[in-house]
Amino acid sequence: MGRWQPGARERLERAALELFLERGFTETTVPQITARAGLTTRTFFRYFADKREVLFTGEELVPERVAHLMAQAPPSLGPMELITEILTSSAAEILERRDLDYVLRRRAAIDAEPALRERELRKFSLLSEALEQGFRDRGVDDLTARLAAEVAVSTFRTAVTRWLDQHGDPDLPAMINQTLSAMRRLTSTPSA
Repeated sequence: MGRWQPGARERLERAALELFLERGFTETTVPQITARAGLTTRTFFRYFADKREVLFTGEELVPERVAHLMAQAPPSLGPMELITEILTSSAAEILERRDLDYVLRRRAAIDAEPALRERELRKFSLLSEALEQGFRDRGVDDLTARLAAEVAVSTFRTAVTRWLDQHGDPDLPAMINQTLSAMRRLTSTPSA
């Protein structure tokens, strides 16, 4: 085996996901993952702290990415318009990095294991914190910033869940827009 093999991270992710689905998360070991990927255990730990991290690659970049998106957005956008911009951009990034089959299989692995569901909740917590700070940085008061962050995360989770439940039809950006429309209807004041 060469020291720096191309695509090592992706091979490890793919091997881990296959094994999690075949054997279960708890029964899968790092040596089994590396053997399936044709890599060494040392290579695994160069990329991941533990086997849970395999399904959450890039999570540590969420706060920075959210801050960047919020800073780049036009100052005239209100919280709901900004949520729309950020969620649509996030959907595009998800679709760039992963195909639908991978995302569906990843969801199945996470749903089958409490430790992975807990890790998923941590990811959404980091997203919420980053959004809240981003809203504050744009001059939004604390209560509105907190509420906007939670609305964004809830909308995103709901849209992604519906998108996966419907096997990618309609596409994720359309599902996000449908979910945001439902949120707006829910919070609108009925006319007399």
